[in-house]
Amino acid sequence: MPRVITNNGYDIGYVEAGAGAALPIVFLHGVGSDKSVWHPQLAHFGSSRRTVAFDYPGYGDSDAAPDGTTRDDYASAIISAMHELGIDRAHIFGLSLGGVIAIAMHARAPERCASLILADTFAVHPEGRAIYERSLAGSRDLPAMAEARVDVLLAQPADPEVRREVVETMSRIDPAGYRIGAEAVWLADQRDRAAAIRVPTLVICGGEDQPTPPDLSCELQSMIPGARLAMIARAGHLTNLEQPDAFNRLVDDFLLAIEG
Repeated sequence: MPRVITNNGYDIGYVEAGAGAALPIVFLHGVGSDKSVWHPQLAHFGSSRRTVAFDYPGYGDSDAAPDGTTRDDYASAIISAMHELGIDRAHIFGLSLGGVIAIAMHARAPERCASLILADTFAVHPEGRAIYERSLAGSRDLPAMAEARVDVLLAQPADPEVRREVVETMSRIDPAGYRIGAEAVWLADQRDRAAAIRVPTLVICGGEDQPTPPDLSCELQSMIPGARLAMIARAGHLTNLEQPDAFNRLVDDFLLAIEG
């Protein structure tokens, strides 16, 4: 897989598909996955525009992230990687941790963000500290944690192939990188940043999302002026994998409304 060196010193992996005159989409994954989670969206949206999914430092095909790496470092790395790939402006699409990073990217460089699509995420999580502590403990054995957590992440009964993919992807994350990602997402408090968003925003949530339940998406939507909210039935925390057709349709409709 290709990699790109960012101006803050990270060497990060990415995958891309598609081309065309339409604005690109940048995809940002969650704490328990990597860029591969976006394969249904790369296939769908790549048929009409450039689409790029990045790994964070310490994930997937990226180099290890040094201790002290923060969510703002992730955000800066993605902005720099966009620049290196010739993407001046894009629709920024983040799920879970990816949504947290998308909000941080807007705070740092709003001119880079044509819109935000924030899936199964939040501005601040009321149980974030406790989840973070459990994540640190689980990082000692990520394959075991993946098996223990997968049925909480997915609406039940889960598709066996999706379940297998989620377990395999989480199991191969570097534990040190996972711990950095866990801090970046679960200890976030970006309420002020969310309230300052002034680009078109779509908030999506699975109706059966347990880690980031619908109330948190409703709260996030209420913070962002003009944001739209959409719920996907029979989906848990990984809406893009569990219900890809419904997910992609929502985004298609959103993009059509703002691009014409």
